[in-house]
Amino acid sequence: MKTLTTHHSPLIMNKLPVIAIFDVGKTNKKLLLFDQQYNLVYEESKKLQETKDEDGFACEDVASLTDWVKNSSSKILSDERFDIKAVNFSAYGASFVYLDDKGEVILPLYNYLKPYPKKLQDQFYKTYGGESAVAKQTASPVLGNLNSGMQLYRIKYEKPELFEKIKHALHLPQYLSYILSSALNTDITSIGSHTNLWHFQQNNYHKWVKQEGILEKFPPLLPCTKVAAHIQNSIAIGAGLHDSSAALIPYLSSFQEPFILLSTGTWCISLNPFNHSQLSDYELDQDCLCYISYEGKPVKASRLFAGYEHEQQVKRLAEHFNKPLDYYSTVTADTELLQKTKQGKEKLRKNDQTAMVSQSAFAKRDLKDFKSYEEAYHQLIADIILQQTRSTNIVLKGTRVKKIFVDGGFGNNSIYMQLLALAFPEIEIYAASVAQATSMGAALAIHKEWNPLPVPAGMVNLKQYKVGDPLNTVV
Repeated sequence: MKTLTTHHSPLIMNKLPVIAIFDVGKTNKKLLLFDQQYNLVYEESKKLQETKDEDGFACEDVASLTDWVKNSSSKILSDERFDIKAVNFSAYGASFVYLDDKGEVILPLYNYLKPYPKKLQDQFYKTYGGESAVAKQTASPVLGNLNSGMQLYRIKYEKPELFEKIKHALHLPQYLSYILSSALNTDITSIGSHTNLWHFQQNNYHKWVKQEGILEKFPPLLPCTKVAAHIQNSIAIGAGLHDSSAALIPYLSSFQEPFILLSTGTWCISLNPFNHSQLSDYELDQDCLCYISYEGKPVKASRLFAGYEHEQQVKRLAEHFNKPLDYYSTVTADTELLQKTKQGKEKLRKNDQTAMVSQSAFAKRDLKDFKSYEEAYHQLIADIILQQTRSTNIVLKGTRVKKIFVDGGFGNNSIYMQLLALAFPEIEIYAASVAQATSMGAALAIHKEWNPLPVPAGMVNLKQYKVGDPLNTVV
């Protein structure tokens, strides 16, 4: 399925100077154009069918993705309405594309959800000092294939002949850049984000990367504020960024007072750029890690797979209550139902200190206990918020954060936002209307390379949610 949206003024007769951003998520692939004031003037969205790796596990279809990038860029470059000044890329992490010595893709883009062989994982950590030591050094818990460096380690020991054929390993954002620029680069926001590759205390690659012969497969690091190449003489091509780091850029550009960005999508990630303490064993056990900002600074983050769970549970709700799949989008906050979920939340609070789990309590709830879809959906969001509160609190502690900005899908969900405000009564809760923060961040990263105008003020529009009586009130 493909949607096409164009935002532009009919008064503009000359070509409009813009930057094109390819924003590749696991579910949606987007092409967006921003003008020099960072107004969104064009948007195209596409969903691509997955393929399967050699073990039958679902994964990104690199060939289809490559074709889409080539075709979409060709079409937009020939569009008479726009003067493309630059192109940049953001994409999800834990995603390597492997190239041979001819620059051709070999091997699948393995899915980070694929289970990791325990024997191999044990071998790795035993060799390099144990799970706790490596996790602290690389600022990432033990996550199997989500530690993307471990994917290369697995290939080396399970498919040594194919490992030898890998000339270049590119994280997905840098591969997207390579499609258009033919330039080979590595980016710190990708290398530094839960990969097991970067030693945070030494600010360099971890020793195992060199010892295992992996370092030589990484192209040189390029600052993500620089461009990888120019095409057609003048169009600047960025090297791409990890999507979570990109989403933070509009906020770092707009706010100096300490804040948390709760970036919601498939993953709900609480990013605290103002928490610089070293990760503890407890934080690592609770799935906390560090990203690296576009400026090369650590950003402590806790992650929750809440968007994915929401996606799975609304399918279950739709089937049980015989409603359309997207019926949840019509459900608005109800005072009585919120009070019921609050009572349920108080009962669940006894388990607050348990380790983070992959699903909320809702997965085990009997839908027959709910009188309506609306009641069940309120409880789903309440259960997700209980987990979200635990997750966000991990990176919140010890900092002077007074604001939480919610960006992405859940920021548009009034039930979620009102329950979040109830969960954090001492903190100002805002829904961020930068619907395309990731894409805008990728554009801002190379601002000086394409845009002669100053970065505009007020790029982030906010809607505050306050605890009202008895409901939260949007102000």
